[in-house]
Amino acid sequence: MKPKTLIAWSSGKDSAWAFHQARLSGEFEIVGALTTITGNFDRVSMHGVRRDVLDAQLKAAGLPLVPVTIPFPCPNEIYEARMGEAVKTAHTAGVTKIIFGDLFLEDIRAYREEKLRGTGIEPVFPLWKIPTDKLAQEMIAGGLKARVVTLDPKKIPRELAGAWFDEKLLAALPGGVDPCAENGEFHTCVLGGPMFEKDLEAKTGEVTERDGFVFADLTLA
Repeated sequence: MKPKTLIAWSSGKDSAWAFHQARLSGEFEIVGALTTITGNFDRVSMHGVRRDVLDAQLKAAGLPLVPVTIPFPCPNEIYEARMGEAVKTAHTAGVTKIIFGDLFLEDIRAYREEKLRGTGIEPVFPLWKIPTDKLAQEMIAGGLKARVVTLDPKKIPRELAGAWFDEKLLAALPGGVDPCAENGEFHTCVLGGPMFEKDLEAKTGEVTERDGFVFADLTLA
């Protein structure tokens, strides 16, 4: 039997591509998407993606949502407690693995491994150490469609908020910026690709700045 597995779903390109690669491998029974949602706003944490867009993504991917609801602001102890509860519930339901879209940050991987140690659930990293310039090109060539929904204006131009993740965007990134934004330069929302049964129709709305980040609001068309 294939191990029951969750995908840590951020709504962005890396988690979507990790899901796609894991599904292609045929090694896992992927039974749900573990997503952190900020309850105050009913949006995906960090990315700021609306709940109805998230729901549309998961419907297109054929994944039930496993929500982890946190407040804003959220002290780390509350985040870890809520995530711990979700992991315990998942393990009780037979889940033994969680897939993450992490690329190369050793401290992030070590943190995930530490927090899952002893829970009966093992972390899986399908994209680990793939060169990010190669990975970005692979995603684009593979049909992934995503827009930039959050960016750090200290690292990339604010005008890129709402831009498509494509060759034009990669060419516009300043030198030293990771093509897949693994250092937090920007976050994306996936609207189409081989992991979806059909593409989503969405448009970019208001662009705002708060807490030092620029957000492009996506709404379903």
